Amino acid sequence: MTADRTPGLSFSVDDRGIAEVVMARPPVNALDIAGWQALADRLRSLGADPAVRVVILAAEGRGYNAGVDIKEIHNAANKHAALVAVNRACANAFAAVYECEVPVIAAVHGYCLGGGIGLAGNADVVVASDDATFALPEVDRGALGAATHLARLVPQHLMRAMVYTGRKVPAADLARFGSVLEVVPREKLRAAARAVAAEIAAKPPVAIRAAKQSLNGIDPVDVRKSYRYEQGFTFELTLAGVGDEQRAAFSEKTEKKDRTS
Repeated sequence: MTADRTPGLSFSVDDRGIAEVVMARPPVNALDIAGWQALADRLRSLGADPAVRVVILAAEGRGYNAGVDIKEIHNAANKHAALVAVNRACANAFAAVYECEVPVIAAVHGYCLGGGIGLAGNADVVVASDDATFALPEVDRGALGAATHLARLVPQHLMRAMVYTGRKVPAADLARFGSVLEVVPREKLRAAARAVAAEIAAKPPVAIRAAKQSLNGIDPVDVRKSYRYEQGFTFELTLAGVGDEQRAAFSEKTEKKDRTS
């Protein structure tokens, strides 16, 4: 087995060719610009490795992923440059999941928000714990994006309602839609993901890689272009002043919570 750990991100590959990438950036797994880009680079590297047959994308801590580090953007000397950088890094990470040369299994626990939706929505298979919830609170953050990926997880009208309201939907509902393969107790999540990964890893690797390429080729939506289109409206909201206002309010709220906790 090979393994490596970088701040906020670790990975390992076992003798069966099952790679596991784990996000761990306390307190809520909100990745900064460097973290999103590191995740993109790691996924592409693993997909290009002929010894790797499947990738599990999991997380440690309270939840799967809470999206971008809003405080990093709010506190940046050049907020517009920071916003451009994080949007590019997120787009790279989401695309790296989708374009990874082998199947990617998202093992989701706790909350899956914003950028977490981008990761899970672009994954090939989603396995979730029974405490997992999915939400896209972008409107409350003065941004837009990842509806592209949410639309791969829930039906169209529910996706729209979730975007407008920020409402959370439990993993059990997504399982009924067929977008979550299995819902298991939290303590059995990683084992469930590894069981699915082992099933895939046992297949001929050339066939699995061809299957991934062929499935992407028949996809009716170009997820990269669709997501970048959404991101353009985040810039519009920022130029209108809404983005900075919402990010400032969010940062103030979380800082106050940190001081009192």
